[in-house]
Amino acid sequence: MRTVYQYYSHHTPTFVTDQHSLFLNPRWNNFIDVLDFPRTRPINRIIRHVLFGPLEERAVPYVGTLIGGTLPGRSDASPGYLYGGQVGVRFPVARGFSVDMGLQYTRFEIDFKGTSDLSQQWLFTIGVRL
Repeated sequence: MRTVYQYYSHHTPTFVTDQHSLFLNPRWNNFIDVLDFPRTRPINRIIRHVLFGPLEERAVPYVGTLIGGTLPGRSDASPGYLYGGQVGVRFPVARGFSVDMGLQYTRFEIDFKGTSDLSQQWLFTIGVRL
């Protein structure tokens, strides 16, 4: 379980919007390992080999959910909800250092130009985790 705060701002010649999000992100690491059968040639090992090649022993695939809120949300001064999911893989490089890649989908309430509405976002991330 982790908690994430995100801030992003969108500026154009006609408008400016700032969005704050705070959400919980429970993850299930190595979810592929539930496919540890048959004994002679486990399905999870085949999937890991196809997806990660020579890094199959180092890869930590994960699937997660996103549950939280946004500001501004339903109006300029009230919060809105946020939910979504993600899938990704983390490659530990050294103790306390890893490379992380993920695909995330979120749907959230946002107050934009005085109108409250639902928005959705697909986000591909790649980064270093310390």
